[in-house]
Amino acid sequence: MREGMISFGFGGVSFADEWTEELTTVVIVRIAVGNKHVSMQLSRTLSGLTNLLFNRRNLDEVPNAERQRLRPGKLSPRRPVPDHIPRPPYVNSRQPPGIASGAEVHDEKGIECMRSSGKLAAQVLQYAATLVKPGIKTDDIDQAVHQMIIDNGAYPSPLGYGGFPKSVCTSVNECICHGIPDSRALEDGDIINIDVTVYLNGYHGDTSATFFCGDVDDEARKLVQVTEECLYRAISICAPGVEYKKIGKTIHDHADKYSYGVVRHFVGHGVGRVFHADPVVQHFRNNDGGRMMLNQTFTIEPMLTIGSVNPVMWDDNWTVVTEDGSLSAQFEHTILITKDGAEILTQC
Repeated sequence: MREGMISFGFGGVSFADEWTEELTTVVIVRIAVGNKHVSMQLSRTLSGLTNLLFNRRNLDEVPNAERQRLRPGKLSPRRPVPDHIPRPPYVNSRQPPGIASGAEVHDEKGIECMRSSGKLAAQVLQYAATLVKPGIKTDDIDQAVHQMIIDNGAYPSPLGYGGFPKSVCTSVNECICHGIPDSRALEDGDIINIDVTVYLNGYHGDTSATFFCGDVDDEARKLVQVTEECLYRAISICAPGVEYKKIGKTIHDHADKYSYGVVRHFVGHGVGRVFHADPVVQHFRNNDGGRMMLNQTFTIEPMLTIGSVNPVMWDDNWTVVTEDGSLSAQFEHTILITKDGAEILTQC
C-alpha cells in the first residue's frame, strides 16, 4: 500500500508547499482531523487538495435555484450478512484500506470469476434503477441492493470498507460520490448515482450509473448524457499497450465541448481480487506513465459537474459534494483488456 499523511487541526492551519506540487506515488491520503482518521482515494496530482480538506461549509440553498442543497438524513442500523458468505479481507481488518500495488491481471479462471462478479453487479444496478422514483428513500434502495447481493451468495463490497456503513453508495444531485444511503426521500427532478460493487467468489465487480427521478430538467439530462458518453468514449480507446493517460484526455476533451468540469480528486482503479489496485486511472488530462496489459481489469468512472469541481466533504467523512452546489454525474464500468480492445464486464 502507498499512503501519505497530512495532519492538521482547525486552529492555525498550515499546509506545506511540497504538498501542492505534483506527486506521482501518493494515491491514498490518510488524514488526521483531531482524533479522527479518514482515508481518501485521490488522484496523484494534489494541487487542489486544500479545497477538499478545508471546505466544510454550511448547507445553504443552491444560489439562484429552487432546489435545496442536500442535508444528511438518519442512518438505519448496519445490515447483517449471513455467516456463510465470504468477506473481503478488509472487513475484519483494522488496517485502513488503500490501493494495492500491482495490476490485476488474470488467468482464464480469474477472467471467468471477473465476468461472474461483473454480471451480478450489473444485474443489481439494473434492479436498483427500477426503484428510483419520487418518495423512495435512499436507505430503501440500500436495503434492496443488500438483499439481492446476499441472496446471490455475494458480499456487498462497500459494507465495512474503511468504516463505510452501507452496502451501496447513493449520490444525489450535487453529491459527487460516496453518498451514504439514509432517510432522505428522493424528490421529483433529482438525479442519483447508484454505485454497486459485489464480492463474489473472491473477485470484485464494480459499476455505477446516474438515473433520473421523475421529471428532470434539460440541464441535468444533458450533464448525465455527456458523462455517459465520456465513459464509453474512454472505453473505446482501451487496448493492450495503450497509455492510461489517453483515458483522461479522451474524457476531458469531450467534457470541454460542453464546458463541464471534470472532477480530479477521485479516480478509476484496478479491481479484481482486491477492491482497489493499480493502476490509478485519471479522468482528466495528465502525464501519467504506464500502459494497459492483456487480461487486466480496471474501472473507468468519470465524474462531471455543471459548475465547480472543488469537492466539499461532510462531517460523516464520506459524502463529497460540489463546492457550489452544482449538479454532478458519474458513470462507471469494470473492463477487461482483451487482444481486440476492451470487454465491458459490468453489463447485463
